[in-house]
Amino acid sequence: MKPLSKTQRIVAISSVVFAFLLFLVLRPAPLPVDAGAASYGPLEVSLEEEGVTRVIDRFTVSAPVNGKVRRSELVEGDSVNAGMTVAAILPPDQNAREYRESAALAGSATASVTEAFARQREVSVRLAQARLKAGRYERLHREGAVSKESSELAAEAASVLEKEARAASAAVEAARMQASAAAARIDTGIASKAVEARSPVDGKVLRILEKNERFVPAGTPLVEIGNPGLLEVVIDVLSSDAVRIRPGNRVVVEDWGGGGALVGAVRRIEPAAFTKISALGIEEKRVNIIAMLDRPEPRLGDNFRIQARIVTSQASRVLRVPVSALFRGEGGWELFVIENGRARARKVKIGMRGADMAEVLGGLRAGERVVTHPPNELQEGMRVAVQGK
Repeated sequence: MKPLSKTQRIVAISSVVFAFLLFLVLRPAPLPVDAGAASYGPLEVSLEEEGVTRVIDRFTVSAPVNGKVRRSELVEGDSVNAGMTVAAILPPDQNAREYRESAALAGSATASVTEAFARQREVSVRLAQARLKAGRYERLHREGAVSKESSELAAEAASVLEKEARAASAAVEAARMQASAAAARIDTGIASKAVEARSPVDGKVLRILEKNERFVPAGTPLVEIGNPGLLEVVIDVLSSDAVRIRPGNRVVVEDWGGGGALVGAVRRIEPAAFTKISALGIEEKRVNIIAMLDRPEPRLGDNFRIQARIVTSQASRVLRVPVSALFRGEGGWELFVIENGRARARKVKIGMRGADMAEVLGGLRAGERVVTHPPNELQEGMRVAVQGK
């Protein structure tokens, strides 16, 4: 073979260089993408919904008799003591029919007292059992026989029953007051005297429902009384979300107007759903979740708006990946892994999904970089460049 001349060699080398430069100019530029990495760390799954605060033990004082209610001298926020007069009603003279009705009402009120006593005894028995269980679990926890969480749940159950016991005692006192007022109705000698409606508990006036003097029938609500220091949080969630919530789940109250977050726990899930119209005009089935704060917040009052986050599941150390990296493929969840500057589609198995991170059960290793918010034009094998790198 005849060797190339000097001119031919120069032309050949120039052609190769030109072709290489042309390739560099014409080849597609790397697609700019955002990236994250798979890593080990804590993960929690939660629901975020709006809620309101509510006084736990709210008592409505009603008119015990037909008559003219006198103008109230109380204002919302006033403190009252058990047995204190909160309203006065001047009853009209009774006829025979009204007397029989009053007697029937008195009998019903007496039955309510009996029922309240039975409820109080039932709660007292449950409280005694819960206290014994809490003490036993605390002792077993010190011995290492049960977990700290089991001991804390037993103590929390006893604490909840203590509040129920106080509420039951207040209910007994309220029933007694109603029975006394009902008995007063059948006393013909009291017709010319004002019948006093008294507060069944110590607390504060939440609302005055009848501020001006007027005639009211028996049973008309007059005053609402409660203790604003004993609040619960009511959060309504979709019924499909409610089935994932359990008593004892942690609740974080945010956006309540003060600094920092307030922590509590789910106390109970109401058994019945209700219909609510969403902002988009769609009928939704909602369920009330009742939670208790670990520490009372004195700046919160009755019916205050809050934003609540209910933690349904959590883990202290799992392999996580940003949720924004995931997308649905034909066979399930997929993502793009960055390998040698190229995007490679890979199927992954996902466990818990939080707001920002998801648990990876298989298909990915810690430290591998993934494309977050993958653009529509990204395809398998395309060259990518991480933005901001």
